[in-house]
Amino acid sequence: MLEAATRASESGTESLLSYDLRQAGIPFRQQVAIDQVGRVDFVLGSRLIVEVDSVAHHTSAEAYERDRRRDAELSRRGYRVLRFSYRQLILMSTLVLEAIQAALSRGDAE
Repeated sequence: MLEAATRASESGTESLLSYDLRQAGIPFRQQVAIDQVGRVDFVLGSRLIVEVDSVAHHTSAEAYERDRRRDAELSRRGYRVLRFSYRQLILMSTLVLEAIQAALSRGDAE
């Protein structure tokens, strides 16, 4: 698993998801800058954003509001956002991948 890690990940959580996406054969771009939003963790296709949140950086009231503001701006710009927690990636990785695959099957990435 370590050999699949890249410098693009800014957290262990991102590393885990990038590994799972590669294993599933799902292409993605990581740490993509989007105007008036900033960088997002993953972009699949041209419109599906996947954010992975750790407790360390996403649980304060300020961070909670910032994440929702970013999600609203992304939605306004035509993106679909899926947001997963560290706990979900660790304990429910199959569910996370199934949710991503379902979004891709629906055409949410196009």
